[in-house]
Amino acid sequence: MLILSIDTSAIASAALITGDGETLQAFATEDTRTHAEVLAPGIQEILTTADVTATDIDALVVGVGPGPFTGLRSGIATARSLAFAWNKPLHGVMSLDAIAVEAALDAWRLGIDEFIVATDARRKEVYWARYRSTGGTPELLDGPHVSAPADVPELPAYGKGAGIYPDQLHAVADFSGTQPTAEALGRTAVVKLTRGLPLLETTPLYLRESDAKVPGPRKRAL
Repeated sequence: MLILSIDTSAIASAALITGDGETLQAFATEDTRTHAEVLAPGIQEILTTADVTATDIDALVVGVGPGPFTGLRSGIATARSLAFAWNKPLHGVMSLDAIAVEAALDAWRLGIDEFIVATDARRKEVYWARYRSTGGTPELLDGPHVSAPADVPELPAYGKGAGIYPDQLHAVADFSGTQPTAEALGRTAVVKLTRGLPLLETTPLYLRESDAKVPGPRKRAL
């Protein structure tokens, strides 16, 4: 199995992941202003470097957020276009799950039953979801949500969102800068596919309305 994984919920990233969860090639940039411009060339670069063509890829996976409107739209649109052009199946994965898999292993090691995954939603808010660590495997209990950090349950919190607001969230230090990446998202998808667990559609989880508004009718000039 060979998966092309794409995520733009936080940073623009893409990765080629094998059925064993290994990364053949990966691309990532934290410049959130150029998702649309850098994503396609980044994908082409990792395909060329790995000497992989569309015929070698078995499926595509894309992060569906939560995340900002423009970022999610560029990643999902790219994944949908490639899946259509290559005639390959396309699956969605909640981007917070990409952090939750590694967080669950850490939580299980520390004896933590329930935990939070939080990413930066800007506007002094975080995207978050609540999980249970079941033998090192995350079980989604609640979410995703977007809210002020003070409204997040008081549980150990993993992810950059927790690191930004350490006075309000119980940030786990080793994960305080962690963001969703295509590599982690691809590994999450491989685990679910090999276990026969369902994946999501590619409907984006914006959680907020777009800032862009349709202008109202022009006022009549007197």
